[in-house]
Amino acid sequence: MSEKNRGHKTLSPKLMRIWDIHPGYLNRQSLLGEHRELHGMASIILHNKKGYSRHPETLRWKPHLSGLIMRHEFLVAEMALRGYNHRSPLDRETGAVSWPEIFIDPPGGQFRILKEKYKDREEGRIPLPGSAQALWAHHKYSVLARDPEYYRRIGPALSGPAPRLSFDRLAEMLVRLMRQPPPRGRLINALMHMWGYVSDMENRETGKKLPDHPADALHRIRQLALENHADYLVRSTALSDLSVWTAAAV
Repeated sequence: MSEKNRGHKTLSPKLMRIWDIHPGYLNRQSLLGEHRELHGMASIILHNKKGYSRHPETLRWKPHLSGLIMRHEFLVAEMALRGYNHRSPLDRETGAVSWPEIFIDPPGGQFRILKEKYKDREEGRIPLPGSAQALWAHHKYSVLARDPEYYRRIGPALSGPAPRLSFDRLAEMLVRLMRQPPPRGRLINALMHMWGYVSDMENRETGKKLPDHPADALHRIRQLALENHADYLVRSTALSDLSVWTAAAV
């Protein structure tokens, strides 16, 4: 029986990929494609199906189903930011999230794959970074929400004639850091910094006070950033990343 007849036609043995870099860098086709293939992989793992069970991506994620489901949450958050209605949830597991230590391609290499793939094609919401400094600029608020000490150290490590951090090393550090849940206080601190960037764009009738609930605060920040074409925020990973955590914050 063919793989197609077994019900696994959504998975391609050659092209199947779960990216590790932020989904904001994926264009529409790649974003929706990963979401589709992630569901196919989750089905194989959850129901012990044989189709593509030996694929390197399946083997990489099989011991880390909670991480795969969390990756799904990040995809859904990015899809929502781009206006897609998501109707295929995966139940999140309780407890600590487990992530694979290995990469099929290292994060820096994934950017190079996308750069080649997107030649003469649309890019994602966040343009592919041409330097470590650009990569860092995209991730600043996401990092601030998780580890202010990292936030303070990364900028100086990228400056000067002999930066201490290469693009590839920074890309891997950011992927691993972004997998950590932000503590509530740090999350709110990052939202306050983001609010400072757009608060002057707020309508006088509604005032310039940041909404109290983190989810409402992020929603208003995103709204202002998109309406006013505030590129620095529009191209931020935090614009979708933090929404995964704000809903649960109290």
